[in-house]
Amino acid sequence: MLTVAELRKDFDAVRAVDGVTFAVRRGEIFGLLGPNGAGKSTTIRMVLRILLPDGGQVLYDGRPFTPAVRDAVGYLPEERGLYRKNRLLDTILYFAELRGMERGAAKAAALRWLQRLGLLAAADRRVEELSKGNQQKVQFITAVLHDPVLVVLDEPFSGLDPVNQVLFKDIFLELKQRGKAVIFSTHQMEQAEKLCDRFALIHRGKVVLEGTVHEVKRAHGANTVHLDFNGDGGFMAALPGVRRALLYPNTAELELDADASPQRVLAAAMERLEVRRFEVQEPSLHSIFLQAVGGAPPAPAAPPGGGS
Repeated sequence: MLTVAELRKDFDAVRAVDGVTFAVRRGEIFGLLGPNGAGKSTTIRMVLRILLPDGGQVLYDGRPFTPAVRDAVGYLPEERGLYRKNRLLDTILYFAELRGMERGAAKAAALRWLQRLGLLAAADRRVEELSKGNQQKVQFITAVLHDPVLVVLDEPFSGLDPVNQVLFKDIFLELKQRGKAVIFSTHQMEQAEKLCDRFALIHRGKVVLEGTVHEVKRAHGANTVHLDFNGDGGFMAALPGVRRALLYPNTAELELDADASPQRVLAAAMERLEVRRFEVQEPSLHSIFLQAVGGAPPAPAAPPGGGS
């Protein structure tokens, strides 16, 4: 459905996006992943013609962007784009009419979405009276109310508590099942690993990894040990055969050398820890992310208006 080829964008002397190429199909969730500042949001803005690229092209079903394409796209931006003094229902109807929806149909659809997202009782409240998470819900409604074919979600879980993250996850999967093409941009690898069919990982403006989650994990080896334990596991990073260790309180992910024995790691751990779980698995997407971007953890969220 969407083809992005050799996309490039320069800001003065900085190349923010450098030859980004990927394709998104109907009926899939495609992850556009990377740390803040990697070029994700700039890429999305060029896909949507909010920014014009300095090179490359974006095609929708083999054709350039047109006003008809714009009406077939739903966009949830990372930064807030709501009129804070307006009432919820009026805000949603305004955006729906911009997309060409008839007011009666738009109101009926808006009330259904407000009910689904637990906001029906707040329909006449002003946007500024809502929590950050509920404002995110309203903005999501404005992105999908017109039933777009392509849904672009830039950090959609921002401001949501765990309960509402699950609610959004279920809705994203429903969109996929209905044949929508969904682009999900995030630096939260755990969410991406659960939701995305395929992904492209962008770092410093370039795609450094691309494929299905399984393909990328398999390419990075399966000799990875996951442990849950009681005690101080800091010593495990120095065990023979441990190439890389991600250590947290009471849990660890250890990447082993190809010829290392997981059983020896288990024996060493059991000498000093109470081991509650020990599994040999593929590496997590989080671990692969850290390797791909040079070992630095994801940066804190950018301030409103900051590109990524």
